Amino acid sequence: MNLLEMFQSLGPNILIAVASFIVVLSILVFVHEWGHYIVARLCGVRVEEFSIGFGKEIWGYTDKAGTRWKVSLVPLGGFVKMYGDVDPASSGASDMVESSDMAEDGFTPMRPMTEEERKEAFFAKPVWQRAAIVFAGPAINYVLAVVLLAGLFVFHGQNVIKPEIGGILAGSSAEEYGFQPQDVILSIDGKRIDKFQDISREMMVALDQEKHFVVQRGKEIIDIYAKPTRIEQKDRFGFPSSKGVLGVFPAESGFAASRIKVIDGQKYDNVEEVLEILKSKMGTTFSVATSDEEGADVYIVNPSAQVNDEFGTFENMEDEVLILSSTKGEALIPHNFMTATQSAIRESYVMTRSSLEAIWQMIVGVRSATELGGIVRIGAIAGDMAQQGIIPLILLTALLSVNLGFINLLPIPLLDGGHLTFYFFEAIMGKPVPEPVQEYAFRAGLVFLIGIMAFANINDLVQLSGILEGK
Repeated sequence: MNLLEMFQSLGPNILIAVASFIVVLSILVFVHEWGHYIVARLCGVRVEEFSIGFGKEIWGYTDKAGTRWKVSLVPLGGFVKMYGDVDPASSGASDMVESSDMAEDGFTPMRPMTEEERKEAFFAKPVWQRAAIVFAGPAINYVLAVVLLAGLFVFHGQNVIKPEIGGILAGSSAEEYGFQPQDVILSIDGKRIDKFQDISREMMVALDQEKHFVVQRGKEIIDIYAKPTRIEQKDRFGFPSSKGVLGVFPAESGFAASRIKVIDGQKYDNVEEVLEILKSKMGTTFSVATSDEEGADVYIVNPSAQVNDEFGTFENMEDEVLILSSTKGEALIPHNFMTATQSAIRESYVMTRSSLEAIWQMIVGVRSATELGGIVRIGAIAGDMAQQGIIPLILLTALLSVNLGFINLLPIPLLDGGHLTFYFFEAIMGKPVPEPVQEYAFRAGLVFLIGIMAFANINDLVQLSGILEGK
């Protein structure tokens, strides 16, 4: 596929992806910077600029407090500039301000701040106030994620699939290590499992590392130590990633009887015969396949006779579905405000933990750094979610908000976490970290961040070029 063919195939989807990415990113950046802004104002700090985007200003106005609110040309971030800072990154401070008098040579002379002006300067505030202002940006990103998720859970409900194994893929890790249909996974490496999505998420970041499963089998609690199978995959855009797969699927899944072609290795062409065989095997463990072709996936199941009490009684053959759950239950859980907030907080925590584990795996070499994506990949995902509907887009926005907050809390100079690290040492030592140390740290942080951003985006472009060449 060449570039022209790609544009012709995607058509307006590119515009949707770009627009969705810009809108979502702008919302997240605005919320992040507003967190800094509002806490700064509460602490009596004057904010000189509030910008969405970088570069040349394309729209703006100045409010009564003297803050210049503006939208800039490059919509890939934003900043707030505090009074007394030499730049928006707060990498330095100065107590010199422009004088109101014009010098003879046409330049505006500088003068020291007055005491009243120092009261509004960021650098002159106590360390706890500066830390609060810096922490407010990442914190409000987490607040936004919780609000979005909680609102979604209240008004739509939470899609929760119970952590019961409905079936096992023959030849998978699950079969190898002794998992059985109707096993309920209670925890993985001590982490409580409340829904089947938790299993998938834990396996995804586990890759091929051994995990300790606590499983309920009937009335018995057993321990299973198992390694998922590591697979390399590409998303619909062609970007590669690695994940661990256990080889289990949820009990809420089911098989349409009309699609089952093989039972325990025996091929069947007659649907009525399939129905009779399935009814005779209820409550036992057997295998099914939806294709009789060689190499087709085979699934090991043990459907409950009680749950399938109506199986084989429908007039319409399309209604005959083999239910794999041991009990009947709803997949969509309704929430009130309190339970929705609790679930949203837990989801945000799990997202953060998964991100931390993935970063650590890249550091130690377990996961390839080529999975690190830049704006091209994020834009493609945002566009894809926008086309699927508002609910997937809200979920993606919540995920990106958590990641924006998490990344900014990393102790890297220039990021909020780097500033918080300096304030931590200042609070312990009773004096600021020496300026030369901060300056070298900020330079190193700048080089590191530029390198990471360049690597991620070049990585996207290299992979995209491979897609265009049909690789």
